[in-house]
Amino acid sequence: MRTKKGIVTSSKMDKTIVVSINTYKKHSKYKKSYKVTTKFYAHDEANSCNEWDVVVIKETRPLSKTKRWELVEKEV
Repeated sequence: MRTKKGIVTSSKMDKTIVVSINTYKKHSKYKKSYKVTTKFYAHDEANSCNEWDVVVIKETRPLSKTKRWELVEKEV
């Protein structure tokens, strides 16, 4: 199972959070680093997360059209 660590950017949906993960890539020609942000929809059964929380999510079976991740833990 893959796990990822990111920041909650939205918790307005019921039992769903949006987790943003920043990665840095390097341009192939100009060798400049730039930031790429990817959003993941994750299942939060207890509705325990708020915005700006740092969380760990893991891959799971498809739960809906866009949800393929679930909350493992909320880091303090």
